[in-house]
Amino acid sequence: MKDISKLYGLVLSGGKSTRMGEDKGAIKYHGIPQREYLYNLLSEVCDKTFISIRSDQKVELSRPLPFIEDLNEYKGPYNGILSAHKAYPEVAWLVIACDIPLLDIKSLKQLISNRLENKNATAFATKKSSLPEPLAAIWEPKGLIESIEHLKNGTSTCPRKFLINSEIAIVYPDSDEVLINANSKEEYEQVVQKLAAV
Repeated sequence: MKDISKLYGLVLSGGKSTRMGEDKGAIKYHGIPQREYLYNLLSEVCDKTFISIRSDQKVELSRPLPFIEDLNEYKGPYNGILSAHKAYPEVAWLVIACDIPLLDIKSLKQLISNRLENKNATAFATKKSSLPEPLAAIWEPKGLIESIEHLKNGTSTCPRKFLINSEIAIVYPDSDEVLINANSKEEYEQVVQKLAAV
């Protein structure tokens, strides 16, 4: 019998960071590289945690951490998510993108406590948009299997579009701010100012 109660953490950090102009996973919002900061957070709430990276990023890890190398079988964020699913197909994945610098342990615990294993995913959404955040979500094994079928049909490679049209649970964090994306220098500066004001 498959054990779907296990929850593994995945820090998505294999993107090219084109708009930021530097590796978003290496930015030190909290004194250490962001990918490692998120790794530490996820390690507190997951059975195992991994960093999702491109093959050329292995040398960039400042300390040896468990990682899953992108297999380059899919486009966009699905590349990292489904590479992890292929490595451990029977577990659920708590997926967090490395460009969500204000996410905290309280919010992660809130997401996990509202997890519905019978859905394809349990995803955060801002109250402002109500749209699921696929890169701040728990993906169940069946949701990832359905994602592969979805990608084979060739209609879209966007994980959010899949979630919008899928059976999922939505969780609203106490503050929309924890889901702020920092993809550009301007957004980086905004996050730094918010952190300084805390």
